Amino acid sequence: RDSEMEELLQEENFEKDLQGSRTRLILEMLYVTGMRRAELIGLRLSDVDFSLMQLKVSGKRNKQRIIPFAESLKMLIEEYLNFRKDICPNGVDWLFVSDRGEQMPVSAVYKVVRERLASVTSLAKRSPHVLRHSFATSMLNNGAELTAVKELLGHESLASTSVYTHTSFEELKKMYKAHPRALKKGGSHGS
Repeated sequence: RDSEMEELLQEENFEKDLQGSRTRLILEMLYVTGMRRAELIGLRLSDVDFSLMQLKVSGKRNKQRIIPFAESLKMLIEEYLNFRKDICPNGVDWLFVSDRGEQMPVSAVYKVVRERLASVTSLAKRSPHVLRHSFATSMLNNGAELTAVKELLGHESLASTSVYTHTSFEELKKMYKAHPRALKKGGSHGS
Protein backbone atom coordinates (compact mmCIF):
# COMPACT_ATOMS: atom_id res chain seq x y z
CA ARG A 1 0.00 0.00 0.00
CA ASP A 2 2.76 2.46 0.83
CA SER A 3 4.16 1.98 -2.68
CA GLU A 4 0.71 2.64 -4.17
CA MET A 5 0.45 5.83 -2.11
CA GLU A 6 3.88 6.98 -3.25
CA GLU A 7 2.87 6.37 -6.85
CA LEU A 8 -0.41 8.23 -6.34
CA LEU A 9 1.25 11.30 -4.84
CA GLN A 10 4.10 11.74 -7.34
CA GLU A 11 4.40 15.37 -8.38
CA GLU A 12 4.28 14.65 -12.12
CA ASN A 13 0.74 13.26 -11.73
CA PHE A 14 -0.66 16.74 -11.15
CA GLU A 15 -1.06 19.82 -13.32
CA LYS A 16 0.49 23.06 -12.08
CA ASP A 17 -2.81 24.91 -11.78
CA LEU A 18 -5.64 25.38 -9.27
CA GLN A 19 -7.27 22.02 -9.97
CA GLY A 20 -4.01 20.09 -9.96
CA SER A 21 -2.65 21.68 -6.79
CA ARG A 22 -6.02 21.30 -5.03
CA THR A 23 -6.29 17.62 -6.00
CA ARG A 24 -2.75 16.91 -4.86
CA LEU A 25 -3.29 18.75 -1.57
CA ILE A 26 -6.55 16.91 -0.89
CA LEU A 27 -4.92 13.51 -1.43
CA GLU A 28 -1.77 14.39 0.49
CA MET A 29 -3.65 15.97 3.38
CA LEU A 30 -6.02 13.02 3.77
CA TYR A 31 -3.11 10.57 3.66
CA VAL A 32 -0.63 12.38 5.93
CA THR A 33 -3.12 13.62 8.54
CA GLY A 34 -5.71 10.84 8.63
CA MET A 35 -8.54 13.35 8.82
CA ARG A 36 -12.06 12.59 7.72
CA ARG A 37 -13.52 13.91 4.46
CA ALA A 38 -15.94 16.24 6.30
CA GLU A 39 -13.09 17.54 8.47
CA LEU A 40 -11.06 18.36 5.37
CA ILE A 41 -13.97 20.26 3.81
CA GLY A 42 -14.56 22.09 7.09
CA LEU A 43 -11.00 23.45 7.28
CA ARG A 44 -10.75 27.22 7.24
CA LEU A 45 -7.72 29.35 6.42
CA SER A 46 -7.70 30.34 10.08
CA ASP A 47 -7.29 26.65 11.04
CA VAL A 48 -3.89 26.47 9.32
CA ASP A 49 -1.05 27.63 11.55
CA PHE A 50 2.13 27.87 9.48
CA SER A 51 4.32 29.04 12.37
CA LEU A 52 3.41 26.09 14.62
CA MET A 53 2.99 23.73 11.62
CA GLN A 54 -0.38 22.46 12.77
CA LEU A 55 -4.02 22.22 11.71
CA LYS A 56 -6.99 22.82 13.97
CA VAL A 57 -9.58 20.23 12.97
CA SER A 58 -13.24 20.15 13.98
CA GLY A 59 -14.20 16.51 14.21
CA LYS A 60 -17.34 14.62 15.02
CA ARG A 61 -19.67 16.37 17.46
CA ASN A 62 -17.57 19.51 16.93
CA LYS A 63 -14.73 18.03 18.97
CA GLN A 64 -11.54 19.91 18.12
CA ARG A 65 -8.07 18.46 17.83
CA ILE A 66 -4.67 19.63 16.65
CA ILE A 67 -2.82 17.74 13.92
CA PRO A 68 0.84 18.54 13.22
CA PHE A 69 2.10 18.71 9.64
CA ALA A 70 5.49 18.57 7.95
CA GLU A 71 7.31 21.03 5.71
CA SER A 72 6.30 19.04 2.61
CA LEU A 73 2.59 19.60 3.36
CA LYS A 74 3.24 23.25 4.18
CA MET A 75 4.73 23.73 0.71
CA LEU A 76 1.71 22.10 -0.94
CA ILE A 77 -0.69 24.30 1.04
CA GLU A 78 1.25 27.42 0.04
CA GLU A 79 1.31 26.36 -3.63
CA TYR A 80 -2.45 25.77 -3.58
CA LEU A 81 -3.14 29.09 -1.82
CA ASN A 82 -1.14 30.86 -4.52
CA PHE A 83 -3.57 29.53 -7.19
CA ARG A 84 -6.60 29.90 -4.91
CA LYS A 85 -6.15 33.67 -4.50
CA ASP A 86 -6.90 34.19 -8.20
CA ILE A 87 -10.48 32.88 -7.91
CA CYS A 88 -11.32 33.60 -4.30
CA PRO A 89 -12.62 36.95 -3.15
CA ASN A 90 -11.28 38.23 0.14
CA GLY A 91 -13.34 37.05 3.04
CA VAL A 92 -13.80 33.44 1.88
CA ASP A 93 -12.34 31.52 4.79
CA TRP A 94 -12.79 27.95 3.53
CA LEU A 95 -9.44 26.36 2.72
CA PHE A 96 -10.81 24.13 -0.03
CA VAL A 97 -12.91 25.98 -2.57
CA SER A 98 -14.57 25.06 -5.85
CA ASP A 99 -13.56 26.65 -9.15
CA ARG A 100 -16.18 29.31 -8.40
CA GLY A 101 -14.59 30.24 -5.08
CA GLU A 102 -17.24 28.61 -2.89
CA GLN A 103 -16.79 25.95 -0.22
CA MET A 104 -15.91 22.72 -1.98
CA PRO A 105 -18.69 20.13 -1.75
CA VAL A 106 -18.01 16.84 0.03
CA SER A 107 -19.04 14.96 -3.12
CA ALA A 108 -16.23 16.65 -5.08
CA VAL A 109 -13.64 15.32 -2.62
CA TYR A 110 -15.09 11.84 -2.91
CA LYS A 111 -14.98 12.04 -6.72
CA VAL A 112 -11.36 13.26 -6.81
CA VAL A 113 -10.18 10.53 -4.44
CA ARG A 114 -12.14 7.76 -6.20
CA GLU A 115 -10.78 8.72 -9.63
CA ARG A 116 -7.18 9.05 -8.46
CA LEU A 117 -7.17 5.84 -6.42
CA ALA A 118 -8.50 3.96 -9.45
CA SER A 119 -5.24 4.75 -11.23
CA VAL A 120 -3.04 3.03 -8.63
CA THR A 121 -5.05 0.30 -6.95
CA SER A 122 -7.34 -2.56 -7.81
CA LEU A 123 -9.07 -2.32 -4.43
CA ALA A 124 -12.84 -2.10 -4.68
CA LYS A 125 -12.96 0.59 -2.01
CA ARG A 126 -11.64 3.90 -3.30
CA SER A 127 -13.02 6.44 -0.86
CA PRO A 128 -11.36 9.12 1.27
CA HIS A 129 -11.68 6.67 4.16
CA VAL A 130 -9.16 4.40 2.40
CA LEU A 131 -6.58 7.19 2.80
CA ARG A 132 -7.49 7.55 6.49
CA HIS A 133 -7.09 3.79 6.88
CA SER A 134 -3.73 3.91 5.06
CA PHE A 135 -2.58 6.71 7.37
CA ALA A 136 -3.45 4.73 10.50
CA THR A 137 -1.95 1.50 9.20
CA SER A 138 1.28 3.23 8.11
CA MET A 139 1.60 4.93 11.49
CA LEU A 140 1.12 1.65 13.37
CA ASN A 141 3.41 -0.32 11.04
CA ASN A 142 6.14 2.26 11.59
CA GLY A 143 6.01 2.05 15.36
CA ALA A 144 3.48 4.68 16.44
CA GLU A 145 1.66 3.97 19.69
CA LEU A 146 -2.02 3.06 19.35
CA THR A 147 -2.96 5.86 21.78
CA ALA A 148 -1.15 8.46 19.64
CA VAL A 149 -2.90 7.25 16.49
CA LYS A 150 -6.21 7.41 18.40
CA GLU A 151 -5.59 11.09 19.18
CA LEU A 152 -4.55 11.93 15.62
CA LEU A 153 -7.65 10.24 14.21
CA GLY A 154 -9.91 11.96 16.73
CA HIS A 155 -11.38 8.73 18.07
CA GLU A 156 -13.25 8.68 21.38
CA SER A 157 -12.04 5.20 22.31
CA LEU A 158 -9.18 2.83 21.58
CA ALA A 159 -11.76 0.31 20.36
CA SER A 160 -12.42 2.54 17.34
CA THR A 161 -8.71 2.79 16.58
CA SER A 162 -8.02 -0.90 17.09
CA VAL A 163 -9.89 -1.75 13.87
CA TYR A 164 -6.78 -0.46 12.09
CA THR A 165 -4.48 -2.91 13.89
CA HIS A 166 -5.50 -5.99 11.88
CA THR A 167 -3.23 -4.98 9.00
CA SER A 168 -0.45 -4.26 11.46
CA PHE A 169 -0.90 -7.72 12.91
CA GLU A 170 -0.31 -9.16 9.43
CA GLU A 171 2.97 -7.20 9.39
CA LEU A 172 3.86 -8.62 12.81
CA LYS A 173 3.24 -12.17 11.57
CA LYS A 174 5.60 -11.53 8.64
CA MET A 175 8.27 -10.18 11.00
CA TYR A 176 7.80 -13.11 13.39
CA LYS A 177 8.94 -15.46 10.64
CA ALA A 178 12.41 -14.03 11.19
CA HIS A 179 12.52 -15.77 14.58
CA PRO A 180 14.71 -18.90 14.40
CA ARG A 181 12.01 -21.17 15.88
CA ALA A 182 9.11 -19.70 13.91
CA LEU A 183 9.65 -21.94 10.91
CA LYS A 184 10.56 -25.14 12.80
CA LYS A 185 8.15 -28.05 12.58
CA GLY A 186 7.51 -30.40 15.48
CA GLY A 187 8.54 -30.04 19.09
CA SER A 188 12.06 -31.42 19.39
CA HIS A 189 13.42 -30.10 22.69
CA GLY A 190 16.77 -31.91 22.73
CA SER A 191 19.66 -30.54 24.77
